[in-house]
Amino acid sequence: MKTILTFLCSLLLTAFASAAGQHPNVVTLLVDDLGYRDLGCYGGPAKTPVLDGLAAGGVRFTDFHSGAPVCSPSRATFLTGRNHIRAGVYSVLSEQRHRMHLLRSETTLAEVLKNQGYATAHFGKWHLGMPVNGRDNPTP
Repeated sequence: MKTILTFLCSLLLTAFASAAGQHPNVVTLLVDDLGYRDLGCYGGPAKTPVLDGLAAGGVRFTDFHSGAPVCSPSRATFLTGRNHIRAGVYSVLSEQRHRMHLLRSETTLAEVLKNQGYATAHFGKWHLGMPVNGRDNPTP
């Protein structure tokens, strides 16, 4: 539920910025196994000056919940704002068990932002079109 609310708040922010003729920069970081106090901007011991600078000039969230307990389903929830099962990703992806993919009918946050005039990009871990039943499909 909180993921959906975050997604809707992002859309509202985009709508208000569009009305003003400006687009704020949006950078989201989705990180596996990072503790709340690991980064310097949250009082942690790690020296993270670039992230600290981004946090100082932007919005920091202090209470967020994962859409699922494992990586691929939580990314699917984050990308679509929907329950990972409804988005087509119900478990960890692996060569042996991979029979799922992000449904093409799902609209992602990147698509919503792109339709509002944003340039979008994705960097980092993803499972790029692993073959499923002889065809390539988008995966989270």
